[in-house]
Amino acid sequence: MSWGTELWDQFDNLEKHTQWGIDMLEKYIKFVKERTEIELSYAKQLRNLSKKYQPRKNSKEEEEYRYTACKAFLSTLNEMNDYAGQHEVISENMTSQITVDLMRYVQELKQERKSNFHDGRKAQQHIETCWKQLESSKRRFERDCKEADRAQQYFEKMDADINVTKADVEKARQQAQLRHQMAEDSKAEYSSTLQRFNQEQWEYYHTHVPNIFQKIQEMEERRIVRIGESMKTYAEADRQVIPIIGKCLDGIVKAAESIDQKNDSQLVIEAYKSGFEPPGDIEFEDYTQPMKRTVSDNSLSSAKEGKPELKFGGKSRGKLWPFIKKNKSPKQQKEPLSHRFNEFMTSKPKIHCFRSLKRGGATPEDFSNLPPEQRRKKLQQKVDDLNKEIQKETDQRDAITKMKDVYLKNPQMGDPASLDHKLAEVTQNIEKLRLETQKFEAWLAEVEGRLPARSEQSRRQSGMYDGQTQQPVTNCAQDRESPDGSYTEEQSQESELKVLATDFDDEFDDEEPLPAIGTCKALYTFEGQNEGTISVVEGEMLSVIEEDKGDGWTRIRRNEDEEGYVPTSYVEVYLDKNAKGAKTYI
Repeated sequence: MSWGTELWDQFDNLEKHTQWGIDMLEKYIKFVKERTEIELSYAKQLRNLSKKYQPRKNSKEEEEYRYTACKAFLSTLNEMNDYAGQHEVISENMTSQITVDLMRYVQELKQERKSNFHDGRKAQQHIETCWKQLESSKRRFERDCKEADRAQQYFEKMDADINVTKADVEKARQQAQLRHQMAEDSKAEYSSTLQRFNQEQWEYYHTHVPNIFQKIQEMEERRIVRIGESMKTYAEADRQVIPIIGKCLDGIVKAAESIDQKNDSQLVIEAYKSGFEPPGDIEFEDYTQPMKRTVSDNSLSSAKEGKPELKFGGKSRGKLWPFIKKNKSPKQQKEPLSHRFNEFMTSKPKIHCFRSLKRGGATPEDFSNLPPEQRRKKLQQKVDDLNKEIQKETDQRDAITKMKDVYLKNPQMGDPASLDHKLAEVTQNIEKLRLETQKFEAWLAEVEGRLPARSEQSRRQSGMYDGQTQQPVTNCAQDRESPDGSYTEEQSQESELKVLATDFDDEFDDEEPLPAIGTCKALYTFEGQNEGTISVVEGEMLSVIEEDKGDGWTRIRRNEDEEGYVPTSYVEVYLDKNAKGAKTYI
């Protein structure tokens, strides 16, 4: 099956068909190109969608992503970002392996097609030229033959006429011979041209045309094969990313399976737990007591001794919720319990507990409300930020100085004095930042143990915070009842503070100590210089009474009377699985 033998006379149709094949290839290229644009657009939309729902830095949303459900959602967003990347890979592969390759092949195909059909037209023109030569030779031979016949007839006529001279007859005879010779020459030339044309025609239809058409057929078959390979590549571009897309989907499923509702509930407890105990029973206020005092002849002390002691809840005396204000006058209308609860929730007492310090109140400048390790991190971060600001201002000062030098050397470029104000301002900012850095470095050195105690300047700077935290305690002391249970209107501030300290300590002394939930071994020596911490020696065994709640500190006890916090990384904890409150580790 060859186009050269089967389609030897379909030159024009083959030219149209091959042009249609190139148009078909260009149409496929356009299709793939539009597909790549769709993939890029889809990937861009997926990335924008993922970015839209990403948590904003330094915002409340970022804090919410500690919950497992939010972490799973964040993992889903990241996986969708990777999913979008695979669609970009599809677009890139189709562009490089199909679109670019086929566009280059189309140009080569057009050149090859043009060359083949140029050779065909050239052979066609050659055979047409040979045909024209044959026709011209044939017409010349025909004309010469007719001229020879007319010359012969004229000679015979002249020879038969007796009135014609002998010279005219001889002239007619010579003319007839000449015409006859020209006819013979034209015959020979026509015969030679005819033979040559037949040879050229045979070569044209049996050699040139088959060869040219065979090249065109091979070119067209290569085009068909190429478009088929491109379609396979098109499918493979999708198939190659299917495993990675499957991993992205598996990652989403794994993130969904990692959601732990119990853990999220525990995080809510850790985030909002106040650290205070629920209020105890409210004491019975006996308003008949003044009547008994009026009738009785006993003194105030005897009345106090004879006062019956009421018991509720099985305890010797009802324990007040810390810092609840009581009515000073028995005649004053009793406040509802909800009012007392609101007063307690709005008060900010100074409790010597790291976890209580973390909640409520304005954050002091030296971060003294945080445990030592967290405080150190905050101070270190602050020092690093200040150093970056100093470096930024220093670079700006150097740039202004260089510009001023340029103005001094080339006054036409600018006035050097115009930069003095800006240079002085930047220098002043650098000095302020350096003083600020020294202040925070002093606090950092105190936390790290390089300084034995705070300097006077540091105490003055943090005095505002100390005053704020001590004020609620003073106010609370003024509203507490006296130890004997009676209400007094005129008490000195000193006695009020003494009553507060006695009552507050008694209430906490009545509480039973926390049970031990395990033991621990000190891996390193720790000097507990800060309030609430305890010093340990390397290798010492102690009791664990409270686990690390996520802040990096563990509460321990020594000899049933000394307890405090130590860094969790300084001890090796051995929890008792049967102890109350102990977590079970698998």
